[in-house]
Amino acid sequence: MASVATAIADLGGSIDHADQHTDIDGTFFQRIEFKYQGSDSDAEILSSFAPVAAKFGMRVDLQDMHRVSRVGLLASKQPHCLYDMLIRWKSGDLAIDIPIVISNHPDHEDFCRSLGVEFHYLPINKDTRAQQETEMVKLLNAASIDLVVMARYMQILTPTVLDAFPMRVINIHHSFLPAFIGGNPYRQAFDRGVKLVGATAHYATEILDEGPILEQEVVRVSHRDTPETMARKGRDLETTVLARAVRDHVEHRVMLFGNRTVVFN
Repeated sequence: MASVATAIADLGGSIDHADQHTDIDGTFFQRIEFKYQGSDSDAEILSSFAPVAAKFGMRVDLQDMHRVSRVGLLASKQPHCLYDMLIRWKSGDLAIDIPIVISNHPDHEDFCRSLGVEFHYLPINKDTRAQQETEMVKLLNAASIDLVVMARYMQILTPTVLDAFPMRVINIHHSFLPAFIGGNPYRQAFDRGVKLVGATAHYATEILDEGPILEQEVVRVSHRDTPETMARKGRDLETTVLARAVRDHVEHRVMLFGNRTVVFN
């Protein structure tokens, strides 16, 4: 900590916030927000920091907090996560830019275009998946997308998309993972007689619903709840959990550690 602070001071920077965590295996994580008024490029700053990084065997990532991330949204029929993300962006609640929405259903085109968002309808079936995903990646890259968000996009992404945006695809799952993986989780939860239901935001990987978890939340349910009321309560959670996960990512608060995350709040 002292060496990092000294290196930033030597650059002429001033630290605004500092967070750190030591994991049970001794791995040390640190997140520093600092102001810097110099003219050095990112490469020059990293080069000047290299001796400290080498001394401690550190992996270093430098991000400009003033740069606004460009987020592409994927959606299917259900609107709640899509509309919530768009409204949070439009109202300034999320400091991101959303230039494009891609959906395998045409339902949300009017709403997206009313907000000035480019909308693309790409239908999909088992025979057209490869072509559809290739077109999807082409559109996302043309829009210079930094982060892809599956706003209840009810399709399983293949490496065509995941390899184009490694650990930059966030999915919201309507379940408290790792419980109730796959489809119809509220029916599974009802049949199991659970007293809590939840939502999980995680990075999408090739293994379904098993990517590193970013955010989770739960709400109590009882024997009086039906699968339908559980789903309604879950939808409320999904919007807030997804928004928190996106905010964590674009504010560079997430550090990956194997299949786990360290999230500095």
